[in-house]
Amino acid sequence: MSSADDSDVDDPADSVGYFLQDMEFHGKSDRTRREYGRVLRRFESFLSGGGPSGSVGIEPGDASHRDCMAFVHDLRRDPDLADSTVATYAAYLHRFYAYMTQVGTFDANPMALVMEELDERIDTDPTRREISVPRMRAFVAEIDHPLERALVVTLLKTGMRVGELCNLDLRDLSLSRDLDGFDVGGRAQLDGRPDSLYVASEPTVGEVYNGEERTASNKRKRGTVVPVDDELERTLLRWLAVRPDPVSPAEPLFVGTASGWGERLTPEQVQRVVRDHATAMGWYESGAGAAENVTPHYFRHFFTTHLRDRTGERGVVKYLRGDVAKDIIDTYTHNWGDNVRETYERHIYSLLDLPPR
Repeated sequence: MSSADDSDVDDPADSVGYFLQDMEFHGKSDRTRREYGRVLRRFESFLSGGGPSGSVGIEPGDASHRDCMAFVHDLRRDPDLADSTVATYAAYLHRFYAYMTQVGTFDANPMALVMEELDERIDTDPTRREISVPRMRAFVAEIDHPLERALVVTLLKTGMRVGELCNLDLRDLSLSRDLDGFDVGGRAQLDGRPDSLYVASEPTVGEVYNGEERTASNKRKRGTVVPVDDELERTLLRWLAVRPDPVSPAEPLFVGTASGWGERLTPEQVQRVVRDHATAMGWYESGAGAAENVTPHYFRHFFTTHLRDRTGERGVVKYLRGDVAKDIIDTYTHNWGDNVRETYERHIYSLLDLPPR
C-alpha cells in the first residue's frame, strides 16, 4: 500500500495514485495533493479491512455506497475530527469518485447518495461570526472603489465562490439594459434570461477555458443561472463604466486596476480586498480562523444563512449555490423564471441605499 502522499502510478490498479497524478497535471498544489492522498489512502486502508461487507481486500473501484457510508461513519467516531472535517473528507472522496467516473475508470460514483445525506446532516461551515443584514449594509457602504464594491456585492448577492467570481467573463453576464461597447450575454444558457449571471462548472485551474488559461477552478456540480437584482446591476454598471480594457480575449468581467492592469483578478487578489475591508471593520484578525474572520467564503455563508431563513426554500438556495444533484438542478432550471427568480427577487436582502432610477 502506498503512503498517504505517494502518487506512484506504476501499478495500474492504483486508482488513488492515478487520481493524484492527474491532480498534479491539473496544477493542484503539493499541499492539496497531500491532503487528498492522506484521506484517500485512509479510505483504502478502511476497505482493506473489509468495510461493512466483511470481504477483505476491497478496492475503491469495487466499493459500494454502503462501504462509503460505513467509512464516513467510521470518520465520525474519530474524536479528533470535527463534523466540518468529516464533511471535507467526504467531499474529497466524492470528487475522487466523480473524476474517476468521468474519465471512465470507474462505472459509477457510490458517494453521490452519501453526499445527499451528508448535506442534510452536517454543517460544513464551522460556527461563524453572526452579522446582521444592517451591519453588512454598513460594511458595504464604506467601500467606495467601484471594483472593490462590485466584488463584494457580487459575492454577497450570489453566494458564489471566489474562484467562480474570478472566472466570470462578460459573456456570463446578461443585462436588460443596452451596454454600448460591451459584448455581454453571449451564453446560450442566458437566452431569454435577462439580468442574470451564468456560473459555469467547467473552468479548471491550469486549463484553457474560453481562450484563456485559468488561475482558479469552479466547483459547481453543474452550471447555474443566478438572478441579478437592481442593486447588483447598478453596482456592475458602475464598475463597467471604469473597467480597464482587458488583456485577455476572454473579456474577464473583473480585471485589475493597479498592478496587473487589465489582467483577470486572481482569488488571492479578491481575498486581499476583502481582508483589508474586513480588518478596517474589526472583522478580521490574523490567526483568528474561520469562526471569527470575514473572508470571501464567509459571504457564501452569509448568503446561504440569510436567504434560506427568509425563503424557507432549501432547494432554491441549494440551486443558486450550485450544490445540488442533477435531478434537482434540472427541476429548478426548467422552472427558473417561475420559481428561482421570483423567490430570489422577493426575498434577497438589500445592501445599498440607492435612489430611485
